[in-house]
Amino acid sequence: MRKGEVTRQRIIAEAAPIFNQRGFAGCSMQDVMEATGLEKGGLYRHFSSKEELAAEAFRYTVLRAEKVRFDKLDRTRGALEQLRLIIDRFVNLRSDVAGGCAIFNTAIEEDDGNPVLRNLALKALREWKDRVRRIVRNGIRAGEIQKDTDASRVANVVIATLEGALAMSRLEGDKTPLEDAQAMLGSFLDGITHRQAIPAERGVVNVAGEREAARR
Repeated sequence: MRKGEVTRQRIIAEAAPIFNQRGFAGCSMQDVMEATGLEKGGLYRHFSSKEELAAEAFRYTVLRAEKVRFDKLDRTRGALEQLRLIIDRFVNLRSDVAGGCAIFNTAIEEDDGNPVLRNLALKALREWKDRVRRIVRNGIRAGEIQKDTDASRVANVVIATLEGALAMSRLEGDKTPLEDAQAMLGSFLDGITHRQAIPAERGVVNVAGEREAARR
């Protein structure tokens, strides 16, 4: 990688948490200059405008979050386990870019503002929903998930629940909303599980365990 591209990528990485935490309007090029140690001319040598830098910073932030949530996901056997892993990673792991979910942050700030960033957030959201839908449809084909399950509805429920819980958790400074969301989504996934996909032994073990616990 050439020196100029190395510098460009460094600027994006160092600007990303500023834009993600403060938003487009709240982040100035002066803030980026202070974070990177570059003069204004140095920044504009690599980016034609603040908007271009913000767009690249958004893409970078989303890619870092996707790595945390989806890395090596295909190595996990079964659609339901993949969905549970996505949920668990969202609740318990964090991207190395500070500021929370870039899609949610950008969607809120740019709802009636910057159309470029709004469209990027919409594209990222649609890709996330598509990923969840594909997993659900794979689960239906494999007989894990009930065949009448609406994959789009599952994607909406999972993503909306997680994003809402994250917003509450950050506002309250408490992880409980995320933990509650994970528990409720676990029950939701149990509800769409194809009953024949659950081994008979599992039910016997659970019943036996409950009886043993009752004796104690």
